[in-house]
Amino acid sequence: MTHVAQIKVPATYMRGGTSKGVFFKLDDLPERCRVPGAARDKLLMRVIGSPDPYAAHIDGMGGATSSTSKCVMLSKSTQPDHDVDYLYGQVSIDKAFVDWSGNCGNLSTAAGAFAIHAGLMDPARVPRDGICTVRIWQANIRKTIIAHVPVADGQVQETGDFELDGVTFPAAEIVLEFLDPSDDGDEGGSMFPTGALVDDLEVPGIGTLKATMITAGIPTVFVNADEIGFTGTELREAINTKPELLARCEAIRVAGALRMGLIKTPEEAAQRQHTPKIAFVSPPKDYVASSGKAIQAGDIDLNVRALSMGKLHHAMMGTAAVAIA
Repeated sequence: MTHVAQIKVPATYMRGGTSKGVFFKLDDLPERCRVPGAARDKLLMRVIGSPDPYAAHIDGMGGATSSTSKCVMLSKSTQPDHDVDYLYGQVSIDKAFVDWSGNCGNLSTAAGAFAIHAGLMDPARVPRDGICTVRIWQANIRKTIIAHVPVADGQVQETGDFELDGVTFPAAEIVLEFLDPSDDGDEGGSMFPTGALVDDLEVPGIGTLKATMITAGIPTVFVNADEIGFTGTELREAINTKPELLARCEAIRVAGALRMGLIKTPEEAAQRQHTPKIAFVSPPKDYVASSGKAIQAGDIDLNVRALSMGKLHHAMMGTAAVAIA
């Protein structure tokens, strides 16, 4: 009886913000998987359990949502004045691809903690008690992120009283700084890649929509909720169970990706699901969150809902929050 050779790869399963992922030290991966290519993607898909036609990830470490189908690789940094290089892969649930086109803001918090936990930090930079400042080079988008990680008795402090919407239990707070998160800079990019703050976006089958397309944190296409038939207070079940609504949002996302120059043909969007995000916005309104918590219009400035990997997200992505701000 023949079988595939078994290998062991050290890994750590971690939550960061409202996401979870499988973390690796780059040097712990098989040599062929330390560089971009099919071998690395195949390994990460198998770790997560994708592609899974059942969309359940029973045979893998994924959680069958875009928030939990993620892999991270860290190594000591090759960049001056940085501690670690952080590479992020968004693994598709039911299709055979890994999207490397953007960052995960929530897992950026865990990247800082993992850098300490995995011994990638200079010991002289890790206090016995207090806050450890981890200088992260985000390799996907070539940007700097600073993570302020609490440390107790020389170890990452995990427990605490910080509460985050979208997460059930309190824990320690990790504060992030996204330094110069937009594409404005010497390399010729632009925060507003179309050159306008608001565009008329032609969407086949839908019409012309007012849209803001921005590259800050993560490329995002913002549209008005009422222009696409939404209120801006929808929860996941209202959209994710209706294929026609998901198709409408995907059509807008594809049109935005083309306009932003992220893809050259609509067909390319199928292999680039992580970016750009599509978000719809409305003025402040009362609503009840998924947790049952009542949100009052007077306590917020606007309502925003965003989709990731073709589904309405259960919480706001950290990178999209940068774009919103």
